[in-house]
Amino acid sequence: MALPPRVFFTLHEASARWGCNIADIAGWADAGRFRILTGIPAVCCGEEIIAGKVVLSPMELLPLFRRCGTGPSEGVMRRIQPLARRDWLLITDPAGGISVAVADMMILAEEVHAFEEENDMVRRVTAGPGVSKSYDWEGMMVDLMLRIHDHGLPATQAELVAEMQDWFADQTDGKKMPDSRSIRRRITPIWRALRREDA
Repeated sequence: MALPPRVFFTLHEASARWGCNIADIAGWADAGRFRILTGIPAVCCGEEIIAGKVVLSPMELLPLFRRCGTGPSEGVMRRIQPLARRDWLLITDPAGGISVAVADMMILAEEVHAFEEENDMVRRVTAGPGVSKSYDWEGMMVDLMLRIHDHGLPATQAELVAEMQDWFADQTDGKKMPDSRSIRRRITPIWRALRREDA
């Protein structure tokens, strides 16, 4: 039985996926390309009590995103944005704000896939000495058929490509996966045929 699609990617997973530094991710988030989230216990923001998923401002936690890697792994946030809102709230209790670790910061998978689609990104192939370039394409096609049978098609082809690349990563503990263009070449005929049926 196939697992459902991933919901979140940590910043470190996104960094490895895109072959970039977390400083780049912080910059793109600050520019509004996607949001950086974390989960928090209940805090007071004036009269309101906020808990659960919240959006972080990367520029308010800038020392965590130093390109040289010398920054701390935790920072203190004093301002948060509830996920469904556009306004920022000041944490009033605890008065000093709350700690947040880079390891606990995430990006919604749908925003990761949208970013990849928008930028036509090719995910890097993991390679190294002794790593074979052959891939289990037959196994991927079986998983693809099961995914479509059990859950239908995702909203975009990029999401489906990313799920299949995650399948390769899961099969090899992240050691061997083809780039997204190679996967796209194999699933595009299926995607187009099924989309014509939906039309």
